[in-house]
Amino acid sequence: MQERAVRTQTRVLRAAAELLSSQGRAGISTRAVSAAAGVQPPTLYRLFGDKDGLLDALAAYGFEQYLREKQALERTADPVEDLRRSWDLHVGFGLSRPGFYVLMYGEGRYRGGMPGGLETIAILRQTLARVAAAGRLRMSVERATQLVHAMGLGVVLSLIATPPSERDETLPATAREHALRMIITTDTVGEQGTGEDSCAAVACRAAALREALSQDRTTSLTPSEGALLADWLDRLADANSAARSAS
Repeated sequence: MQERAVRTQTRVLRAAAELLSSQGRAGISTRAVSAAAGVQPPTLYRLFGDKDGLLDALAAYGFEQYLREKQALERTADPVEDLRRSWDLHVGFGLSRPGFYVLMYGEGRYRGGMPGGLETIAILRQTLARVAAAGRLRMSVERATQLVHAMGLGVVLSLIATPPSERDETLPATAREHALRMIITTDTVGEQGTGEDSCAAVACRAAALREALSQDRTTSLTPSEGALLADWLDRLADANSAARSAS
C-alpha cells in the first residue's frame, strides 16, 4: 500500500476509534466515519472494501493497542502472579474501552484469521504453560486456556452490560481467584498432599511432563509417537478436572 494510502487509512481508523469510544458501536457508520476523518465515503470502500472490512480493521486496531499493554507487562519468576496481572489488565482494558471490547470479543472477531486476537490467546497459553512446567496446573494447558479465557470474557461482557452505578466492583477479583482455584494447586510436583485443595498428583505430573516434552523437542520419539503421548498426557491431566466438575 502506498504511503499516502497508509496515512489515510491511519487517519480513518483513528477517527473511527474516537467515534467508537464516544458513541459506541452505533456511532460507526460510513457517513460518520468519513466526516470525522475528512474523506469521502468512496475512500472508505477503496481502503476497507465495505463496512465489515472497516469494522475488522478497527478491531485489529484495538488489538494492537491491547497487545502493546499486554506485552509491556514484565514477566516475573511467579507465573501465577503473572496470570493475575494479565487478568487484571484484560478486565481494565475492557472496562475502559467497552466499545472496542465488544467489537473485538463480543462479536467473536478474535477468532479466525485476526492475528492480534490469536496473539492474545497465545500469550495466555504461554503463561499457563509456565504454570504447568512448574507442576502447578490441575489440567491440560489447552483446557485451562479455554476456561480462563471464557471466564474472563464473561466477566467483562457482563460488567459492560451493567450500568456503572450497579456494578459489583469486587466481581473481577472474585472471579479471578475462583478461576485460579479451579486450575491451579498451591502445591508443586513432589509436594502434593491428599487434602481437598491439593491437585491430583497424576494430573499435575501429566501436565508438567507434557510441557517439558514440548519445550525439549526430544527426538527420541517419532512425530506420531510424540503426538500420541501428548494426547495421552492431556487426557490424564484433564481426567481429574472432569471428575471435579462432575462432583
